[in-house]
Amino acid sequence: MAGRIEDYALIGDMQTAALVCRDGTVDWLCLPRFDSHAIFAGLLGTEEHGFWRLGPAHASDSPPPTAARRSYRGDSLILESEWDTPRGTVRVIDFMPPRDGAPQLIRIVEGVSGRVPMRSTLRMRFSYGRVVPWVHKHEGRTVAVAGPDSVWFDTEAETYGKSLTTYSDFTVAPGERIAFTISWEPSHKEPPALPEPEQSLTATEDFWREWVEHCTYHGPYREAVIRSLITLKALTYAPTGGIVAAPTTSLPEDIGGVRNWDYRYTWLRDAAITLSSLLRTGYREEARAWREWLLRAVAGDPENLQIMYGIAGERELGEAELDWLPGYENSAPVRVGNGAAHQLQLDVYGEVTEALHLAHMTGLARNDYASLLQLKLIRYLEDHWQEPDEGIWEVRGPRRHFVHSKVMAWVAVDRTIKLIESGDADGPLERWKELRDEIHRDVCEKGYDKERNTFTQSYGSKELDASLLLIPQMGFLPPDDKRVIGTIEAIQRELSTSDGFILRYPTQGEHEGVDGLSGDEGAFLACSFWMADDLAMIGRVDEARKLFERLLSLRNDLGLLAEEWDPVRQRQVGNFPQAFSHVPLIDTALRLTASGAYGG
Repeated sequence: MAGRIEDYALIGDMQTAALVCRDGTVDWLCLPRFDSHAIFAGLLGTEEHGFWRLGPAHASDSPPPTAARRSYRGDSLILESEWDTPRGTVRVIDFMPPRDGAPQLIRIVEGVSGRVPMRSTLRMRFSYGRVVPWVHKHEGRTVAVAGPDSVWFDTEAETYGKSLTTYSDFTVAPGERIAFTISWEPSHKEPPALPEPEQSLTATEDFWREWVEHCTYHGPYREAVIRSLITLKALTYAPTGGIVAAPTTSLPEDIGGVRNWDYRYTWLRDAAITLSSLLRTGYREEARAWREWLLRAVAGDPENLQIMYGIAGERELGEAELDWLPGYENSAPVRVGNGAAHQLQLDVYGEVTEALHLAHMTGLARNDYASLLQLKLIRYLEDHWQEPDEGIWEVRGPRRHFVHSKVMAWVAVDRTIKLIESGDADGPLERWKELRDEIHRDVCEKGYDKERNTFTQSYGSKELDASLLLIPQMGFLPPDDKRVIGTIEAIQRELSTSDGFILRYPTQGEHEGVDGLSGDEGAFLACSFWMADDLAMIGRVDEARKLFERLLSLRNDLGLLAEEWDPVRQRQVGNFPQAFSHVPLIDTALRLTASGAYGG
């Protein structure tokens, strides 16, 4: 049975990632890319769908013991888990070395004290748990083959097969180290090189130490910021610079419900705000790589800008359901692909333009096509900003005139005007200034409820939406504007949970709400960080700090956050770990540090 979402640790090689539970079980791993088929899909089903457990031996009729302690080794993505047993203490070191050849997951067992009996239980199931591979020996190595994929298992420990599972039983003494490695290779190619676990461990630690040294943030929240930056780096697909929203699919926003989506793709919105955080903490190379990814993905067709792409810029992300998987805690359906890829979301134009603007303002080397793309995006918006869309939350109900979408259209025009005024682009400056003013008037007239002194989710609606918290952060109105303050206070009243976190918008329980879906969802963590930002901006800095520190307390023991927080179950929910949670954590930390609003 899968653990709680927050029970998992992330390890990865910046091309794919694995989730490791507290009991030493790898329940999720896609090879060779984030969006490939999983060879361990126990997270979304049962042990029959693939897993790899490595830990102290235990009776077959009892649950595997959980680690007494676990942590990342320093500022790295190397996981160390320790078990205290009646016979001694043992440590397991899990990591995926930055790729130089075949992708590898390496697990090193280290004896700390006593003599501890251990067991490795490896059950590979390809194609998200549906296919049992052919497992056999090849020149002393164990290999599992199914169709185009082969996974090679290497260890000095003795192995044996039973019930379509590969086992290793061994005992580890103080100072002893025994390594286990799986490596992926296309099945038609020669076997991958024999792994060198100890050398790979040293190289992996060196990589992360050197990368973290580039961070320019040294404030009071450095530990949380560094862990979030490492997580964002781990979610970046190194060959192209594309950034996945999360390394998982179908972890539910509503446990037992249908709000289960595949996040292993690059949302322009998520990637753009990630770029912003990376730039403001010293990571220019990642920002440059993402800008190049964007230019390749959009190509010469900005009029057909998608809200998301594959990690190499693929456009077709057809959605399907895997009916052989019961889902995490029976939350079905399990989906792969994402049908929202072809939605109209006008806010994306603003987020992309804002990211390009920030790259320009922070001195990223000029790219003429990036400026040309920005101009083309505004020409498209000029003709389409008045249309209804699906909005930031990708509603599957009817299109609406979402206020946030209009605000971000204004942002796109505003930042492009600034680009032209800087002399780095040419465009119809006066015409676009008039357009900027027209959008601003339209939002203030049609998206604002004078009686309640708040902006609303969409034109003519009474509902609120947490995306309205971005109005002052984007510069649409100043923080001290009474309409901004009124909106913040209305969201606090109407969209706060009992513990003070923020919902995205009202949902309707068993009936379909604005998003066209049944069921409820938890507090959306990004929105809660936005609230902390806004409170700081309007001078309520002590309140902002307290909310931020409550949000930090929701992280798991390794500093990781999912998409949402379930205030009833007191659990993390949604795909994990989630870039859209870790980015605003960084942003809020920077804002509070700049304001001096932090504890002693």
